[in-house]
Amino acid sequence: MSLNEFVISYEKEIRMGFFFGMLVVIGLWEIVAPRRALTASKAVRWINNLGLVFFNSFIVRLVFPMAAVGVATVAQQNGWGLFNIIEWPLMLVAVLSIVIMDFVIYLQHVMVHAIPVLWRLHRVHHADPDYDVTTGARFHTLEIMLSMGIKFCTIVLLGPPVFAVIIFEVILNATAMFNHGNIGLPKTIDRILRWFIVTPDMHRVHHSIEDDETNSNFGFSLTWWDRIFGTYREQPRAGHKGMTIGIRQFKSAKEVSWISGMLTLPFKGKITDYAINRRHWSDSDNESKD
Repeated sequence: MSLNEFVISYEKEIRMGFFFGMLVVIGLWEIVAPRRALTASKAVRWINNLGLVFFNSFIVRLVFPMAAVGVATVAQQNGWGLFNIIEWPLMLVAVLSIVIMDFVIYLQHVMVHAIPVLWRLHRVHHADPDYDVTTGARFHTLEIMLSMGIKFCTIVLLGPPVFAVIIFEVILNATAMFNHGNIGLPKTIDRILRWFIVTPDMHRVHHSIEDDETNSNFGFSLTWWDRIFGTYREQPRAGHKGMTIGIRQFKSAKEVSWISGMLTLPFKGKITDYAINRRHWSDSDNESKD
């Protein structure tokens, strides 16, 4: 059995294995060596964050019976997309597909920060008062559906190999859980890794309560896009232990920690310009305090 056939045949097992494997590994790491002290009950957050994940999975299956792998299979069978038209080596096409799909995720992430109505959905992710492995999978149901639609369109236009889509899904989920972990790496290792993949310290800056820090480090897997497009920020001003996680106007546990609050959060308050559309802050230094 070839690598392509193996990955396609065991797609569900591979994805679920990596999801639960990363959840256990990072979860235990957080218990043994947490980067920051939590401000809210870990049990309450885990039950509700993971509860939202399973609720989203159920709804997405109802609305989108065909997953990304299914769309990639149909595109391949019908010759849809760029890579089903041009004849390039399979492995080159697979690598390019993964990189391009990661770039689309970066653009999507910037978009949900830049467009006020989409930020209302995405703020469910940012309103978490703490930052740990479950934060990486905590998204509003409507944002998950939006993300699926963008992913499907990308696959149809790109025409990536089916196994490349599976590998991309695994990498995206695994790195999201890794870089949302309440963990820290030795500074030397972190400095080297963040030239290639997003580390916990790099992405934690993005969850700062400060607008200019929130609007930085949008990458989920690859760090190149933030460096290329000028959205990279080295460290939070207050340091990783001193920074505040969350969104200023949302503090109530019912709003930010319970499923009912998370599902209704996008519909609260008036739609106003978001900070990314009015950059009024000064360019402060990026020196970390810890």
